Amino acid sequence: MGQISVTIDDEHARRLAELAAQRAVGADVMAGEMITEALDDFELDGARYTEILDAIPGSRERAREAMQQAERGETIPLSDLL
Repeated sequence: MGQISVTIDDEHARRLAELAAQRAVGADVMAGEMITEALDDFELDGARYTEILDAIPGSRERAREAMQQAERGETIPLSDLL
């Protein structure tokens, strides 16, 4: 079983504590269950990835520049980065 540490703001911590109390479990157990459920439900298709990347300001321009750099041979082999 893996362990992670998550920091949330006071309002979300309060809401988490309320939900945990309603279910008679600890906030850490509640948080773990919620994260696990969210991860199980979180599946993106290729179109969604594209939508997310396109929303990054300047992403298309940076991608074009990267392609031009690659065409000019201005790249570093991955093996040199390891």
